[in-house]
Amino acid sequence: MDAKIRLYVDQPLAPGQAVRLSPDQAHYLTGVMRLTAGAAILLFNGRDGEWRATLADASKRGAVALCDMQTRPLRLPPDLWLLFAPIKKARTDFIVEKAVELGAARILPVQTRHTNADRIRQDRLQAHALEAAEQCGATCVPEVAELIALDKLLAKWPEDRRLYWCDETALGQPATITPTQGPAAILIGPEGGFSADEAAKLRARSNVTPLSLGPRILRADTAAVAALTLWQAACGDWR
Repeated sequence: MDAKIRLYVDQPLAPGQAVRLSPDQAHYLTGVMRLTAGAAILLFNGRDGEWRATLADASKRGAVALCDMQTRPLRLPPDLWLLFAPIKKARTDFIVEKAVELGAARILPVQTRHTNADRIRQDRLQAHALEAAEQCGATCVPEVAELIALDKLLAKWPEDRRLYWCDETALGQPATITPTQGPAAILIGPEGGFSADEAAKLRARSNVTPLSLGPRILRADTAAVAALTLWQAACGDWR
């Protein structure tokens, strides 16, 4: 029987390993998807790859799955971070979801001068990242960090991590990234753009590369997808 449902579990996965699923997962499998004992599911934990498992006990109150075989080894995403200024809730959710799908290893919401949102629900966004990983076939879940001020983040920025700054003043220039190796990050600004002071600080750093996203003005969520795609095609695991 083919397994189509994937779930993240924070438990070891190995041949014959019994995995007790959470009450929410048990309710989803039996109450929503109507699975019964003997059904096949896929499990991953961010450490042991993806495993096919069989439901040995299944009810809305609890479920246990037994690992049968590994179906996919652990595959870590490229060492790429996405930094973005939070926007409206649904569009922030979209950015997190697409960052997971496109292979970001870490997601960092940043507070800029013109950021509209002054707080986030980190736990909710982390749960959203987990759901995206379940859906897209990822074998690990990227961390969604707490909101941090851009100035504070830049003050402790690692020198060996190249930061591609999506600079709205570069509108119309070629949207290209030179293939390189090593740690990298992409910075997407708020709907109001970066302040003059923020732009000056970014330009002054030797490990920051301004990046154009082509001839049209993009919404912040679209810009995140475009920039991640450019980097993955030039430097990531799409090559």
